[in-house]
Amino acid sequence: MTLNRQQRRMLQRSGDVDGDGNPVAQRRQAPPPPRPEERAGARQFLREVRQELKKVAWPSRDTTIKYSIVVLINVVVLTALMAGLDWVFSEFVIRLFSA
Repeated sequence: MTLNRQQRRMLQRSGDVDGDGNPVAQRRQAPPPPRPEERAGARQFLREVRQELKKVAWPSRDTTIKYSIVVLINVVVLTALMAGLDWVFSEFVIRLFSA
């Protein structure tokens, strides 16, 4: 490996090369063994779920009904639109190939 003077000095300070500029073999330290994760019991899990659900800002009954109606209307309109487009394109293809 060809190094200039500045590179060799920097690598010597960090301990990556010896005085002649040859790489120093370094052993990697073994990673620490993974710690086993502690699992919560069923009671603790349900208790924490209940605590989190208490923090949720639930919509009122009126809001839920209004949003449900909006969703149902959108489903009906988009279903009708897709059915209409399907019918138009199928008629077009039938007439195109029957000629």
